[in-house]
Order: sequence, then structure tokens, then C-alpha cells
Amino acid sequence: MRKKLITNREISWLSFNERVLQEASDERVPLIERIRFLGIFSNNLDEFFRVRVATWRRLRDLSDTDNVLKKAPQKLLDKINKIDHQHQQKFLEVYKQLLRELIKEKIFILNEKQLSDEQGISVRQYFRENVRSNLFPIMIKNFKRSTSLKDKSIYLAVKLSKKDKSIKPDHALIKLPTSLLSRFLILPKIEDRNYIVLLDDVIRYNLADIFSVFDYDIYEAYTIKLTRDAEMELDNDMSKSLMERMSESLKQRKKGRPVRFVYDRQMPGEMLSMILDKLKITQKDNVVKGGRYHNFKDFISFPNVNGPHLEYPPAPPLPHRHLSGSKSILAAISQKDVMLHFPYQSFQYIIDLLREASIDPAVKSIKMTLYRVARTSNVINALINAARNGKEVTVYLELQARFDEQANMYWSEKLQEEGVNIIHGTAGLKVHSKLILIKRKEGRQNVLYANIGTGNFNETTSKIYTDVHLLTANKKLTAEVDKVFGMFEKTYIAPVEFKELVVSPFKTRLFILRMINREIAHARAGKKAEVILKLNSLVDETVVKKIYAAAKEGVKFKLITRGICVLMPGDNEEDKNIEAISIVGRYLEHARIFVFSNDGKPQYYLSSADVMARNLDHRIEVTVPVLDKNLQKELQTILDIQWRDNVKARLLGQNTLNTYKTTEEQPLQSQVETYNYFKNQFYQ
Repeated sequence: MRKKLITNREISWLSFNERVLQEASDERVPLIERIRFLGIFSNNLDEFFRVRVATWRRLRDLSDTDNVLKKAPQKLLDKINKIDHQHQQKFLEVYKQLLRELIKEKIFILNEKQLSDEQGISVRQYFRENVRSNLFPIMIKNFKRSTSLKDKSIYLAVKLSKKDKSIKPDHALIKLPTSLLSRFLILPKIEDRNYIVLLDDVIRYNLADIFSVFDYDIYEAYTIKLTRDAEMELDNDMSKSLMERMSESLKQRKKGRPVRFVYDRQMPGEMLSMILDKLKITQKDNVVKGGRYHNFKDFISFPNVNGPHLEYPPAPPLPHRHLSGSKSILAAISQKDVMLHFPYQSFQYIIDLLREASIDPAVKSIKMTLYRVARTSNVINALINAARNGKEVTVYLELQARFDEQANMYWSEKLQEEGVNIIHGTAGLKVHSKLILIKRKEGRQNVLYANIGTGNFNETTSKIYTDVHLLTANKKLTAEVDKVFGMFEKTYIAPVEFKELVVSPFKTRLFILRMINREIAHARAGKKAEVILKLNSLVDETVVKKIYAAAKEGVKFKLITRGICVLMPGDNEEDKNIEAISIVGRYLEHARIFVFSNDGKPQYYLSSADVMARNLDHRIEVTVPVLDKNLQKELQTILDIQWRDNVKARLLGQNTLNTYKTTEEQPLQSQVETYNYFKNQFYQ
């Protein structure tokens, strides 16, 4: 195998997050959105350390007695830390630049030392009315349990001392109540100037008030943040329900071992040593020097105080030409297959479909998979309404959706209380497919209607994630969706034969390899041979090797991979048939689309699965063929638009990684162009 045929997935993920950071530094992006991209970058990094770095830390520590086994994880962790350090330096540079840009827009972020007397009065009043009641300082000398510090939270480490040194200094920790209060306090405007102060500095300004019971007169506060291992270990005691085991595991997550500790680099060394000692943190736990402010994920909600030009222009969801004005979505689907594209078109159509099914007297049952739902979910409300209206409602609700476990446990209990049949575990396989199946009595027969999609049934994420959902009454497809739901109801999963759908863990891997092999045969026969894969992640080593081998045979590959891509084509002759790009912009590219040219008779598929071992072998995923010629044309148009992107597309080659794709054509930003495509489509 030639050098760098397959790159490490963790390093590739860091490259993806670098593309997010590029958005924050891109002057073509509106200023407030650039600040919010800093928040997205930070939030992504938190999850990366909580899951992926934590996993490699475990592997390293399990290998402590074997230097050979220990070496590989430690080498990777060292490389991750080196790249992370580089990204953090870039992050701080971008943040400082954005602060300068804000000043040009008459927006000033003040710290506690920059407040005027009048502003100080406003800050003190806000503190006393809203903040103080939510603060519960911990004196560090009384600190007993290192697990008391909460994951993903930020703390002010405070040193209390007296000028005349008549009292011995003391130290305290204060957790910022960002789950209850905004990180940003907007101060009264002065002429044309706007002022914002962070919650951190609101608290700093009022430290004397907080510690008034003591006789100190000097207060120094430095921010710290702890990231814990978020991997969950489920108890194997099968006498307990999955809900019980999940609940116990969630409690353990809160006590997960530290994987990253970030602190204000201005903190005195002796104070840092004392805190690390109390928290039982060593240098092995990735101790990182940071700036004055941490938890930049809160900047996702950075307020715009100076006009719409600082944000993306409004792009309200568009009506669908075949569903807008239709009295019945089910009737529309019965006439032809319909494809919905979020966020360009409205997610409300999914709500309307469920609402219609819930009150239609001819509808007998609704079945649905749920993986991640919105905090306030009309999907859930529609299902509850259907149960109240006497429909038989069955929901497969995946309890092990990472970081949504608690919410899904809540929704599970809520739905069960309303009479919805809930299915949780399916033989240890996560259910990641996105399915709805509605059974309707029409005359003497039962007619099935299905939704098969690439993304979650989530009103919130549907506004920022690009996904595609197929609505169909095609009997061959709906009958097989029914077979998928039948699998969920069994205590064990046996291979099921599907003719139309491609279902993991049975056939998805084999299907992809078989389809590529067919293209290889076409290439050898001198026929057109091309594969288009639009994915979130391309990781599976077997498939990647097959792509390299097929490209060598003459098969052309166009890869649009938003996140991890362990395949990195070089400039050599062997890789000339592989082109790979990533698009990062206003929306998060989430749809999975497979196209196989098939000697001029292309076949199109939508999938819930990425090309990763977990999706191919360890989850229930559904890939559906798009059979309608007009919908195939629609998909191809969207893919063509994305491939022509010369504004937000980055190259993923070995020597061109994360460089912007440039062409001599007019600038084309695919997400804007796609929105305009659907807008024109509706109004034509």
C-alpha cells in the first residue's frame, strides 16, 4: 500500500473542524455569523475530546503494562494535541480579529475593568436581580470530590487576598450558570455605540458582593473548564431494563475521568498547581493553556445588536410545488413520489403528514423511528394526538443516540403514558434509519404510505441540516419498509431479504462494493463508469481501498464529503480519477446520496448511512432507490450545483487539503444556488 493511502480518521476529523474555523475567518461570511462559527468550532471540539480522544486515552491506559501496545495510542494523542494547539492559536487570532471588526461596527465587548460608572450600575443591578441567586461558590480548601466539577461547564477560579496581608489568602470556585442565563448581557446603547459584557465579567465585577462575609479586598478570577470522558458503559445485568441501565450509565458519565483541562494562561502557577492537585488532574489529562474566556460554544448564540447586514439574509423555507395548497398530503403521495429537501423546503410538511394521519378516520396505524427530536417537538405531539384519536401508534425510539439519551428517555416515558407502543432495543443494534409508515384502509385493501429519509425528524435541526426525504406509496418500497418495522418487533435480528431497499447490517457494505465492481466492469469494457457519493463521513477501509482500485481501472469518482474523509487522493496518475471536495457553509451538509452511472442508465439512492463500519455493520440503516425519473433529475441537478461550488467547496487531496476550490467561472455558492433552484422551481 502506497504512503498515505488512508489517513487516520481522528486527524481527518480535525481537518473538518479546521474548515469550520475557516468559516470564522472568511470575510465573505457576515460578521456575527463568523463569531457563531467560533462557537460551532468550540462545541465540535468538546464532543471530539469527550468521545474520540477519551477512547484513545482508554486504549493507551489499558496498554500501560505493554509498551508496544501503548505506543500507537500515545503517538496519535500527541499528534492530536499538536494539531489542537495549532488550531487554538489560529482560533485566538481569529477571535482578536473579529473583536476589531466588531469595533468597526460600533459593537464593543467590555470586561469588568472597562465599565463606566453608569454601566457598572446596570451590571450590578442585573447581577443582584438575576445572577446572584444562581451562584454557589465552593471553597477549594473544603473541596472533597474531584467529580463535583461538571463536564462542559466553566468555572471562575477565584483568589481572595488582603492588601495588608493580615488574612491568609483563600480560594474558591464559582460555576457560571450559563444553562439558566445568557452568556451575554447587552448594556444600554450610548449614541450609536452598542455594548456587551460577558456573564464571566458580570460576576468578576461583583466578586466583593459574593464574598462580602469575608474581610478580603483583592479578588482575582481566572476561567477554567473541564472536559470529561463521555463514553457510556452499559451494565450487562439483563434483569434490568434498558431504561434502568441507561439511567445508571448517564450518572456514571457525569463522573467520567478528565480528558482535557483548559485554564486561563494568566493564572499564577501556584494556584494552577493547587487546583490540579485538588481535581486529581495530571499532565496526562491534556492540560491546555487558554485565553481569558472558555466555552466558546455559547458564542453560537452571540447576539446581533447592530442590524441585519451582520447576519445571513433571511431564507425562509420554501413551499413544495406538489404539496403547497394540497388538501391531503397522502392524496398527493398516492399520485406520485415526492421528495422534500430541508432546510430549503419546509419541515412542516412532515408535521402536516403526521397530523393528517392522526385525524384521518381511514388511517389505522402509524409507525415511526425516532433518533433525535427537537426539545419542543410537534412530531411527538402529532404522535400523541394520533394515539388519542385511536390510531395504533408504534415508535422505535433509540435510547442510545449519543448526548440525546436523557431527552429520549423522557420522550419514551411521555409517549408510553399516552398509549404509544414503544420499542427500545433491537439485538444490540442502534436504529439509525429515518422511517415513517402509515397504513390506511382504502376500500377493501390496506394501502401503505412511507417516508424514507437521510436525516432526523427534528424541527430544530431541519432548519440548518441539509437532508432529503422521499415520500412514497410505491407498493414495493412500502412493503419493504413494513418488513423493516417487523424486524424491530423481534427479540433477535435474523437476516431478512430485501429486493428494493438496502438495509444494514445485512447488505449495505456488499451493495456498495457490488455497485462499484459493476462500474469497474463498465470501465474495462470502455463504457462510461462513474460514481458520485455525497456523505457526511467516508471512513470504511474496505470501501476506500475499493475506490482506489476502481479509480485505477478507470472509474471516475466524485466525492462530496462534509466531515471525515480518510481517502486523500494525490496528484499521481493512479488517483487522477478521484476528485474529493467538502462543502462547509451556512447549512450543515447531512444528506447521503449515492449515484452509480450504470453505463448511461444511472441509479440514484438516498441513505441514512455513512460509509463507516458502524453504519454498515452495527446499525439498522435504510438505503432507498429513487425510481421517479423527475426526482432523479432533481437530485442530479443539486449534485451538479454542489460540484460547481467555487466559494465554499474545499479540496480534500493530499497536497490540497482544505484549500478552496477555484475555477474561472463566476462565483457560485451551492447552498445559495440550491435555494434559488427550489425557489424558481416553485414559482415557474
